Amino acid sequence: MLQSLHVKNLALIDEVEVNFGEGLNILTGETGAGKSIIIGSINLALGAKADKELIRTGAEYALVELVFTVDQPQQRKDIQALELPIEDGEVILQRKIMTNRSTCKVCGETVTARQLKQVAEILIDIHGQHEHQSLLQPAKQLEILDAYAGEELFPHKEALKSIYDQYRKAVAELSHNEVDEETRKREAALAEFECQEIEEAALMLGEDEEVEQTYQKLVNGQKIRDAVSLAHVLCGYEDGGTGANLGRALREIRSVSAYDEALQEFEQQLLDLDSLLNDYNRSVADYLSELEFDGALFDHTEKRLNLLNHLKSKYGNTIDEILAYKERAESTLEKYQDYDAYCMELTQRTDKLKEEAVAVCAEISAIRRKNAKRLSEEMRKALVDLNFQEVAFEIEVTSMEELVSGNGFDKVSFLISTNTGEQPRGLSQVASGGELSRIMLALKTVLADKDAIETLIFDEIDTGISGKTAWKVSEKMGILGKGHQLICITHLPQIAAMADRHFCIEKKVEEKRSVTEIRKLTEEESVAELARMLGSDSITENVMNNAREMKDLARKTKQS
Repeated sequence: MLQSLHVKNLALIDEVEVNFGEGLNILTGETGAGKSIIIGSINLALGAKADKELIRTGAEYALVELVFTVDQPQQRKDIQALELPIEDGEVILQRKIMTNRSTCKVCGETVTARQLKQVAEILIDIHGQHEHQSLLQPAKQLEILDAYAGEELFPHKEALKSIYDQYRKAVAELSHNEVDEETRKREAALAEFECQEIEEAALMLGEDEEVEQTYQKLVNGQKIRDAVSLAHVLCGYEDGGTGANLGRALREIRSVSAYDEALQEFEQQLLDLDSLLNDYNRSVADYLSELEFDGALFDHTEKRLNLLNHLKSKYGNTIDEILAYKERAESTLEKYQDYDAYCMELTQRTDKLKEEAVAVCAEISAIRRKNAKRLSEEMRKALVDLNFQEVAFEIEVTSMEELVSGNGFDKVSFLISTNTGEQPRGLSQVASGGELSRIMLALKTVLADKDAIETLIFDEIDTGISGKTAWKVSEKMGILGKGHQLICITHLPQIAAMADRHFCIEKKVEEKRSVTEIRKLTEEESVAELARMLGSDSITENVMNNAREMKDLARKTKQS
């Protein structure tokens, strides 16, 4: 649920904070008061494109912050899957817009605009005129039907996705390997040469490092001999050497060690050092005696290193990669040596995968048809409730095997007739803007139990409607508000009367500057706002009584 909205330095807004509640939250105000800025600010916090022109004149930045409470386990799971934080059951989305950039944060952790949109899709659903128009798209209609089918359809679509991915790879492989005989001969000869070249090298894992180490030792042989010889002299027992100095120190300590036990400990330590130094000098002497330049070994090592580097330059940076390349070359050679059999096997596998995909598509299609009948009837009843008196609503599912995809092979069409005797036709041929908004509301009501998103925002839900129809829409929103949090901007008093919380958006002039403010209305203030919305030039007692009556009727409707 959207708990609060905080906006600072955005367009006409200096700073406002709105605390929303459960049920139906209504926002009203005069034309031009800034209602679009409120919805726009929410969209910004949800990752919409930010324009520096939105920053209030004189301010360095604009800030929008949304605080959501996350109670539903599925929402928690989805947010955690994005590796985004939830703090004390809350998710705080923040967008800061500056002249040269904008920053996005979730619970204080910096994220990308894409991540912000991903978490927003889990928490909130915004419906405006654009979303209503999306109903005209066949892809959107298919998506709605699948959402209605829900868990019944999900495992079949997962199975289809796996099979279809394999099918596409097989088709791509088949297409890629359609080559003429001359090309096959050329590629087979190259693969055979490469396999033979790598085979003759008799590679062993890790030998490149050993050969490189041996080569470096041989190349730097003289430098090594000089350094080790000098170290041997410096640590030796000749005059000035470490060994000679250590021997002298030992003799001095030994001459007085009988007078103090502490000196005996020093004597023992010097004896240990002398023993270690003796061992070191013997080992260095042995090393120097064996350190001889072997011309044959150097020549062999250099040639082996050159060969390994040559193979790396052609087939891979490591011996593992070279051997993996050899396996691929052997596979290519095997394929072209019996090309007809290979093509036949690949074709059979492709055909089999397509048959499996078509079979799963048929299962999906059957589930869609069954659910299309149920959804059609539920939508018809919901549309009647929204003052479509003589309405017929059908969902047509057309299966075309040539359209097999990871989403099935169905085309879905929503058909509607709003007049008796007229055949149902596509929404784009029949539905007006106002009718589309009501159809979307009917869908939201029908899908309410299947929708994990708790907060819904309706902008321009009242487009093209009035009178009794407006009251029917109001009733339907009251029903939807029992299970969801609704935030709705409206111009219609019939819808505003149904509010559980009523907010007024006003534009004022402060210090010679226009400022948009939003505040929660008391019961009496809500009645006065309804009276204003009823459109009278002056707010008479009769108008006020009419507004009160409308509020009372809305209250009774919600209670019933």
